[in-house]
Amino acid sequence: MALDPKALAARARTIPPFIVMDVIDRAVEMQKAGEDVIMLAVGEPDFPTPACIVAAAERALAQSKTKYTHSLGIPPLREAIAEDYHRRYRVNVSPDQIIVTPGTSPAMFLVFSGLLDPGDEIILSDPGYPCYKNMIEYLAGRAVRVPVFEEDGFQYRPQMIQEKISSRTKAVMINSPSNPTGNLLEPERMAEIARLGPLIISDEIYHGLVYAGREHSILEFTDRAVVLNGFSKRYSMTGWRVGYAILPPEMVRPLQKVQQNFFISTGDFVQWAALAALQEAEPEVERMRRTFDQRRRRMIQGLRALGFGITVEPTGAFYVLANARKFSADSYRLAFDILLQAKVGVAPGIDFGPNTEGYLRFSYAASQDQIEEGLRRIERYLETLPARK
Repeated sequence: MALDPKALAARARTIPPFIVMDVIDRAVEMQKAGEDVIMLAVGEPDFPTPACIVAAAERALAQSKTKYTHSLGIPPLREAIAEDYHRRYRVNVSPDQIIVTPGTSPAMFLVFSGLLDPGDEIILSDPGYPCYKNMIEYLAGRAVRVPVFEEDGFQYRPQMIQEKISSRTKAVMINSPSNPTGNLLEPERMAEIARLGPLIISDEIYHGLVYAGREHSILEFTDRAVVLNGFSKRYSMTGWRVGYAILPPEMVRPLQKVQQNFFISTGDFVQWAALAALQEAEPEVERMRRTFDQRRRRMIQGLRALGFGITVEPTGAFYVLANARKFSADSYRLAFDILLQAKVGVAPGIDFGPNTEGYLRFSYAASQDQIEEGLRRIERYLETLPARK
Protein backbone atom coordinates (compact mmCIF):
# COMPACT_ATOMS: atom_id res chain seq x y z
CA MET A 1 0.00 0.00 0.00
CA ALA A 2 1.36 3.41 -0.97
CA LEU A 3 2.11 5.84 1.83
CA ASP A 4 -0.48 8.57 2.18
CA PRO A 5 1.34 11.86 1.39
CA LYS A 6 -0.40 13.41 4.39
CA ALA A 7 1.60 11.04 6.57
CA LEU A 8 4.61 13.22 5.81
CA ALA A 9 5.28 16.35 7.84
CA ALA A 10 3.97 19.51 6.22
CA ARG A 11 7.47 20.99 6.18
CA ALA A 12 8.74 18.05 4.11
CA ARG A 13 5.79 18.23 1.70
CA THR A 14 6.02 21.96 1.15
CA ILE A 15 9.75 22.75 1.11
CA PRO A 16 10.45 24.34 -2.31
CA PRO A 17 12.81 22.62 -4.72
CA PHE A 18 16.24 24.03 -5.46
CA ILE A 19 15.16 25.00 -8.99
CA VAL A 20 18.60 24.92 -10.56
CA MET A 21 18.64 21.22 -9.69
CA ASP A 22 15.55 20.78 -11.89
CA VAL A 23 17.64 22.11 -14.79
CA ILE A 24 20.60 19.92 -13.88
CA ASP A 25 18.44 16.80 -13.46
CA ARG A 26 16.85 17.34 -16.88
CA ALA A 27 20.26 17.93 -18.44
CA VAL A 28 21.55 14.67 -16.95
CA GLU A 29 18.55 12.83 -18.42
CA MET A 30 19.34 14.34 -21.82
CA GLN A 31 22.99 13.33 -21.53
CA LYS A 32 22.00 9.77 -20.64
CA ALA A 33 19.86 9.73 -23.78
CA GLY A 34 22.97 10.57 -25.80
CA GLU A 35 22.47 14.32 -26.22
CA ASP A 36 25.46 16.65 -26.01
CA VAL A 37 24.66 19.18 -23.28
CA ILE A 38 26.94 22.03 -22.17
CA MET A 39 26.49 22.73 -18.45
CA LEU A 40 26.81 26.38 -17.44
CA ALA A 41 24.43 25.99 -14.49
CA VAL A 42 26.53 24.12 -11.96
CA GLY A 43 28.26 25.86 -9.04
CA GLU A 44 31.02 23.29 -8.82
CA PRO A 45 34.67 23.69 -9.88
CA ASP A 46 35.58 21.43 -12.78
CA PHE A 47 39.16 20.99 -11.54
CA PRO A 48 40.25 17.80 -9.77
CA THR A 49 40.96 18.10 -6.07
CA PRO A 50 44.63 19.09 -5.68
CA ALA A 51 46.95 16.08 -5.42
CA CYS A 52 48.36 17.11 -2.03
CA ILE A 53 44.86 16.92 -0.54
CA VAL A 54 44.18 13.49 -2.05
CA ALA A 55 47.55 12.26 -0.77
CA ALA A 56 46.75 13.48 2.75
CA ALA A 57 43.45 11.59 2.67
CA GLU A 58 45.23 8.45 1.50
CA ARG A 59 47.75 8.74 4.35
CA ALA A 60 44.94 9.25 6.84
CA LEU A 61 43.10 6.18 5.55
CA ALA A 62 46.30 4.13 5.74
CA GLN A 63 46.65 5.24 9.36
CA SER A 64 43.07 4.12 10.10
CA LYS A 65 41.78 7.64 10.67
CA THR A 66 38.26 6.41 10.03
CA LYS A 67 36.64 6.76 13.47
CA TYR A 68 34.55 9.33 15.26
CA THR A 69 36.40 12.50 16.16
CA HIS A 70 35.80 15.22 18.71
CA SER A 71 32.38 16.68 17.91
CA LEU A 72 33.91 20.12 17.30
CA GLY A 73 36.49 18.70 14.89
CA ILE A 74 40.12 17.60 15.18
CA PRO A 75 42.24 20.19 17.04
CA PRO A 76 44.92 20.55 14.31
CA LEU A 77 42.30 21.54 11.74
CA ARG A 78 40.58 24.02 14.04
CA GLU A 79 43.95 25.54 14.87
CA ALA A 80 44.82 25.81 11.16
CA ILE A 81 41.48 27.51 10.38
CA ALA A 82 42.13 30.06 13.13
CA GLU A 83 45.64 30.66 11.74
CA ASP A 84 44.24 31.04 8.21
CA TYR A 85 41.80 33.74 9.34
CA HIS A 86 44.56 35.58 11.17
CA ARG A 87 46.87 35.43 8.16
CA ARG A 88 44.24 36.49 5.62
CA TYR A 89 42.22 39.03 7.62
CA ARG A 90 44.31 39.85 10.72
CA VAL A 91 41.51 38.76 13.05
CA ASN A 92 41.99 36.72 16.20
CA VAL A 93 39.86 33.58 16.40
CA SER A 94 40.23 30.91 19.05
CA PRO A 95 40.16 27.29 17.83
CA ASP A 96 37.56 26.77 20.55
CA GLN A 97 35.16 29.02 18.56
CA ILE A 98 35.27 26.72 15.53
CA ILE A 99 33.02 23.75 14.79
CA VAL A 100 33.90 21.54 11.82
CA THR A 101 30.86 20.17 10.00
CA PRO A 102 30.15 17.62 7.23
CA GLY A 103 29.80 20.40 4.65
CA THR A 104 28.92 24.08 4.87
CA SER A 105 25.17 23.40 4.51
CA PRO A 106 25.15 21.43 7.79
CA ALA A 107 26.99 24.36 9.40
CA MET A 108 24.21 26.60 8.14
CA PHE A 109 21.60 24.19 9.52
CA LEU A 110 23.31 24.21 12.93
CA VAL A 111 23.39 28.01 13.04
CA PHE A 112 19.80 28.53 11.90
CA SER A 113 18.48 25.81 14.23
CA GLY A 114 20.41 27.34 17.12
CA LEU A 115 19.00 30.82 16.52
CA LEU A 116 15.40 30.37 15.43
CA ASP A 117 12.28 29.88 17.47
CA PRO A 118 9.04 29.72 15.44
CA GLY A 119 8.37 33.11 13.85
CA ASP A 120 11.87 34.50 14.37
CA GLU A 121 13.32 36.34 11.38
CA ILE A 122 16.54 36.40 9.41
CA ILE A 123 17.09 39.13 6.84
CA LEU A 124 18.28 37.98 3.39
CA SER A 125 19.21 39.73 0.17
CA ASP A 126 17.04 39.28 -2.92
CA PRO A 127 18.64 37.83 -5.02
CA GLY A 128 20.37 35.37 -2.75
CA TYR A 129 21.21 31.69 -2.39
CA PRO A 130 17.80 29.95 -2.32
CA CYS A 131 18.68 27.36 0.32
CA TYR A 132 18.98 30.10 2.96
CA LYS A 133 15.26 30.86 2.73
CA ASN A 134 14.25 27.22 2.35
CA MET A 135 16.22 26.15 5.40
CA ILE A 136 15.00 29.05 7.55
CA GLU A 137 11.37 28.30 6.74
CA TYR A 138 11.88 24.56 7.22
CA LEU A 139 12.93 25.42 10.78
CA ALA A 140 9.74 27.52 11.26
CA GLY A 141 11.57 30.83 10.95
CA ARG A 142 10.72 33.67 8.60
CA ALA A 143 12.98 34.84 5.80
CA VAL A 144 12.69 38.60 5.30
CA ARG A 145 13.92 39.68 1.87
CA VAL A 146 15.66 42.96 1.12
CA PRO A 147 16.00 43.70 -2.61
CA VAL A 148 19.42 44.51 -4.03
CA PHE A 149 19.81 46.05 -7.45
CA GLU A 150 21.82 45.57 -10.61
CA GLU A 151 22.89 49.22 -10.74
CA ASP A 152 24.49 48.83 -7.28
CA GLY A 153 26.29 45.65 -8.26
CA PHE A 154 23.63 43.81 -6.22
CA GLN A 155 24.99 45.24 -2.95
CA TYR A 156 22.85 45.80 0.13
CA ARG A 157 21.67 49.32 0.85
CA PRO A 158 22.06 49.35 4.67
CA GLN A 159 19.12 51.72 5.13
CA MET A 160 16.84 49.14 3.49
CA ILE A 161 18.07 46.54 5.98
CA GLN A 162 17.39 48.96 8.84
CA GLU A 163 13.80 49.32 7.67
CA LYS A 164 13.27 45.55 7.91
CA ILE A 165 14.67 45.05 11.42
CA SER A 166 11.99 44.11 13.93
CA SER A 167 11.74 42.70 17.44
CA ARG A 168 11.85 39.21 15.89
CA THR A 169 15.04 39.80 13.86
CA LYS A 170 17.72 37.31 14.91
CA ALA A 171 20.33 38.00 12.24
CA VAL A 172 21.23 39.58 8.91
CA MET A 173 22.70 37.23 6.30
CA ILE A 174 25.48 38.37 3.99
CA ASN A 175 27.31 36.44 1.26
CA SER A 176 30.37 38.05 -0.33
CA PRO A 177 31.40 37.04 -2.97
CA SER A 178 27.79 36.22 -3.68
CA ASN A 179 25.88 33.37 -5.21
CA PRO A 180 24.24 34.14 -7.65
CA THR A 181 25.72 37.53 -8.50
CA GLY A 182 29.49 37.03 -8.16
CA ASN A 183 29.73 40.51 -6.63
CA LEU A 184 31.57 41.57 -3.47
CA LEU A 185 30.22 43.76 -0.69
CA GLU A 186 32.22 46.94 -0.30
CA PRO A 187 33.99 47.08 3.09
CA GLU A 188 32.27 50.39 3.91
CA ARG A 189 28.87 48.74 3.49
CA MET A 190 29.96 45.75 5.57
CA ALA A 191 31.00 48.09 8.38
CA GLU A 192 27.68 49.94 8.18
CA ILE A 193 25.71 46.68 8.23
CA ALA A 194 27.72 45.51 11.25
CA ARG A 195 26.65 48.67 13.11
CA LEU A 196 22.93 48.02 12.62
CA GLY A 197 22.68 45.85 15.73
CA PRO A 198 21.59 42.30 14.85
CA LEU A 199 23.96 39.38 14.66
CA ILE A 200 25.56 39.05 11.22
CA ILE A 201 25.84 35.63 9.55
CA SER A 202 28.50 35.81 6.85
CA ASP A 203 28.71 33.05 4.25
CA GLU A 204 32.35 33.22 3.13
CA ILE A 205 32.45 30.01 1.08
CA TYR A 206 33.71 31.82 -2.05
CA HIS A 207 36.61 33.54 -0.31
CA GLY A 208 39.82 32.85 -2.20
CA LEU A 209 38.02 33.12 -5.55
CA VAL A 210 38.30 36.88 -6.10
CA TYR A 211 39.72 38.50 -9.24
CA ALA A 212 39.68 42.24 -8.55
CA GLY A 213 39.82 43.96 -5.20
CA ARG A 214 39.88 41.95 -1.98
CA GLU A 215 37.32 39.98 -0.03
CA HIS A 216 36.72 40.93 3.60
CA SER A 217 35.59 38.78 6.51
CA ILE A 218 32.80 40.15 8.67
CA LEU A 219 35.11 39.50 11.63
CA GLU A 220 37.19 42.50 10.51
CA PHE A 221 34.23 44.72 11.45
CA THR A 222 32.53 43.02 14.41
CA ASP A 223 32.83 40.02 16.69
CA ARG A 224 29.03 39.87 16.91
CA ALA A 225 29.02 37.57 13.94
CA VAL A 226 28.94 33.99 12.68
CA VAL A 227 31.14 32.91 9.78
CA LEU A 228 30.17 30.01 7.50
CA ASN A 229 32.94 28.61 5.33
CA GLY A 230 34.32 25.38 3.95
CA PHE A 231 36.57 23.70 1.41
CA SER A 232 34.20 22.91 -1.48
CA LYS A 233 34.74 25.90 -3.75
CA ARG A 234 38.22 27.22 -3.05
CA TYR A 235 39.82 23.78 -3.01
CA SER A 236 37.53 21.94 -5.45
CA MET A 237 36.35 19.57 -2.71
CA THR A 238 32.57 19.60 -3.20
CA GLY A 239 32.21 15.84 -2.74
CA TRP A 240 34.40 15.67 0.35
CA ARG A 241 31.75 17.38 2.50
CA VAL A 242 33.75 19.37 5.01
CA GLY A 243 32.87 22.86 6.21
CA TYR A 244 32.98 24.89 9.39
CA ALA A 245 31.46 27.71 11.39
CA ILE A 246 33.26 30.33 13.46
CA LEU A 247 30.98 31.21 16.34
CA PRO A 248 30.67 33.70 19.19
CA PRO A 249 31.78 31.80 22.33
CA GLU A 250 28.23 31.72 23.72
CA MET A 251 26.99 29.74 20.71
CA VAL A 252 29.62 27.01 20.73
CA ARG A 253 28.26 24.63 23.36
CA PRO A 254 24.60 24.79 22.21
CA LEU A 255 25.57 24.13 18.59
CA GLN A 256 28.03 21.44 19.62
CA LYS A 257 25.10 19.60 21.23
CA VAL A 258 23.09 19.93 18.02
CA GLN A 259 26.04 18.53 16.06
CA GLN A 260 26.37 15.61 18.49
CA ASN A 261 22.72 14.70 18.04
CA PHE A 262 22.33 15.22 14.29
CA PHE A 263 25.77 14.56 12.77
CA ILE A 264 27.95 13.16 15.64
CA SER A 265 31.14 14.42 14.00
CA THR A 266 32.71 15.12 10.63
CA GLY A 267 34.61 12.34 8.85
CA ASP A 268 38.05 11.80 10.34
CA PHE A 269 40.15 11.33 7.20
CA VAL A 270 38.45 14.20 5.34
CA GLN A 271 39.43 16.55 8.16
CA TRP A 272 43.08 15.59 7.67
CA ALA A 273 42.63 16.23 3.96
CA ALA A 274 41.18 19.66 4.78
CA LEU A 275 44.21 20.38 6.96
CA ALA A 276 46.47 19.64 4.00
CA ALA A 277 44.34 21.99 1.87
CA LEU A 278 45.08 24.87 4.22
CA GLN A 279 48.76 24.05 4.62
CA GLU A 280 49.83 22.83 1.18
CA ALA A 281 47.35 23.63 -1.59
CA GLU A 282 47.74 27.39 -2.07
CA PRO A 283 49.78 27.13 -5.30
CA GLU A 284 47.05 24.98 -6.87
CA VAL A 285 44.35 27.34 -5.59
CA GLU A 286 46.14 30.25 -7.23
CA ARG A 287 46.37 28.38 -10.52
CA MET A 288 42.62 27.66 -10.40
CA ARG A 289 41.88 31.27 -9.51
CA ARG A 290 43.83 32.60 -12.51
CA THR A 291 42.01 30.19 -14.80
CA PHE A 292 38.62 31.20 -13.41
CA ASP A 293 39.53 34.83 -14.01
CA GLN A 294 40.28 34.14 -17.68
CA ARG A 295 36.94 32.38 -18.02
CA ARG A 296 35.15 35.19 -16.19
CA ARG A 297 36.43 37.79 -18.61
CA ARG A 298 35.42 35.71 -21.63
CA MET A 299 31.98 34.94 -20.21
CA ILE A 300 31.23 38.61 -19.50
CA GLN A 301 32.48 39.64 -22.95
CA GLY A 302 30.48 36.91 -24.67
CA LEU A 303 27.22 37.55 -22.81
CA ARG A 304 27.39 41.28 -23.46
CA ALA A 305 27.97 40.63 -27.15
CA LEU A 306 24.81 38.50 -27.17
CA GLY A 307 22.74 41.32 -25.68
CA PHE A 308 22.57 40.31 -22.01
CA GLY A 309 22.76 43.13 -19.48
CA ILE A 310 25.71 43.24 -17.05
CA THR A 311 25.90 46.69 -15.45
CA VAL A 312 28.60 45.96 -12.86
CA GLU A 313 31.10 43.22 -13.65
CA PRO A 314 31.21 40.42 -11.05
CA THR A 315 34.63 39.95 -9.48
CA GLY A 316 34.26 36.85 -7.32
CA ALA A 317 32.99 33.26 -7.13
CA PHE A 318 32.32 31.80 -10.61
CA TYR A 319 28.97 33.29 -11.57
CA VAL A 320 27.59 35.98 -13.84
CA LEU A 321 24.01 37.08 -13.16
CA ALA A 322 22.89 38.55 -16.47
CA ASN A 323 19.77 40.56 -17.25
CA ALA A 324 17.80 38.62 -19.89
CA ARG A 325 14.59 40.67 -19.81
CA LYS A 326 15.00 41.81 -23.42
CA PHE A 327 14.53 38.14 -24.37
CA SER A 328 11.93 37.00 -21.81
CA ALA A 329 10.34 37.99 -18.51
CA ASP A 330 9.97 34.29 -17.58
CA SER A 331 13.42 33.08 -16.54
CA TYR A 332 12.26 29.52 -15.77
CA ARG A 333 10.80 29.07 -19.23
CA LEU A 334 13.77 30.78 -20.88
CA ALA A 335 16.26 28.55 -19.04
CA PHE A 336 14.41 25.41 -20.13
CA ASP A 337 14.06 26.65 -23.69
CA ILE A 338 17.81 27.22 -23.83
CA LEU A 339 18.36 23.74 -22.38
CA LEU A 340 15.98 21.93 -24.73
CA GLN A 341 16.71 23.90 -27.89
CA ALA A 342 20.33 25.02 -27.52
CA LYS A 343 21.44 22.12 -25.32
CA VAL A 344 22.99 24.50 -22.76
CA GLY A 345 22.12 24.37 -19.07
CA VAL A 346 21.79 27.74 -17.30
CA ALA A 347 20.12 28.70 -14.01
CA PRO A 348 16.84 30.67 -14.01
CA GLY A 349 16.94 33.86 -11.99
CA ILE A 350 13.63 33.17 -10.25
CA ASP A 351 15.39 30.47 -8.23
CA PHE A 352 17.27 33.22 -6.39
CA GLY A 353 14.35 35.46 -5.47
CA PRO A 354 11.48 37.51 -6.94
CA ASN A 355 13.80 40.44 -7.62
CA THR A 356 15.77 38.25 -10.04
CA GLU A 357 12.94 37.27 -12.34
CA GLY A 358 14.09 37.91 -15.88
CA TYR A 359 17.74 37.16 -15.13
CA LEU A 360 19.85 34.07 -15.85
CA ARG A 361 22.84 32.88 -13.87
CA PHE A 362 25.77 31.57 -15.89
CA SER A 363 28.54 29.58 -14.22
CA TYR A 364 32.06 29.67 -15.61
CA ALA A 365 33.10 26.64 -13.55
CA ALA A 366 33.42 24.87 -16.89
CA SER A 367 36.27 24.59 -19.37
CA GLN A 368 37.10 27.38 -21.80
CA ASP A 369 36.06 25.15 -24.70
CA GLN A 370 32.68 24.46 -23.10
CA ILE A 371 32.12 28.15 -22.44
CA GLU A 372 32.92 29.02 -26.07
CA GLU A 373 30.63 26.31 -27.40
CA GLY A 374 27.89 27.26 -24.95
CA LEU A 375 28.01 30.89 -26.09
CA ARG A 376 27.84 29.82 -29.75
CA ARG A 377 24.80 27.64 -29.09
CA ILE A 378 23.01 30.38 -27.14
CA GLU A 379 23.72 32.84 -29.96
CA ARG A 380 22.10 30.49 -32.48
CA TYR A 381 19.11 30.04 -30.16
CA LEU A 382 18.65 33.80 -29.65
CA GLU A 383 18.68 34.34 -33.40
CA THR A 384 15.45 32.27 -33.60
CA LEU A 385 13.54 34.56 -31.21
CA PRO A 386 11.13 37.12 -32.73
CA ALA A 387 12.82 40.00 -30.88
CA ARG A 388 16.08 39.20 -32.67
CA LYS A 389 14.64 39.38 -36.19
